[in-house]
Amino acid sequence: MQIQVVKSKIHRVKCTGAELNYIGSITIDEDLMDAANIIQGEKVQIVNNDNGERLETYCIPGPRKTGEITLNGAAARKVSVGDTLILITYAFMDIEEAKVFKPSLVFPDEATNLLK
Repeated sequence: MQIQVVKSKIHRVKCTGAELNYIGSITIDEDLMDAANIIQGEKVQIVNNDNGERLETYCIPGPRKTGEITLNGAAARKVSVGDTLILITYAFMDIEEAKVFKPSLVFPDEATNLLK
């Protein structure tokens, strides 16, 4: 049997952009993606602490050392620039593997979204 567990989390970042006229996805500073062990195209759950919205999309890398967190396409309607977000990815694994697995947890600077 396999279960789904948290693989990585980028905790409390500010939304820096909302681009409605884009094909979709979330753009994440590539430094944050690396720190959280998230790869291009991976499914990401976005939790908006300011309005309670939850949504899923896929990620694309943004420029390094910018702190960019931009929701693109329809997802842009679920956020406002400045909203505080939590980004979560999940993985399926066997129960025994899940018992010892440690997720990648990233706590960037809340003002800049940059790694501390």
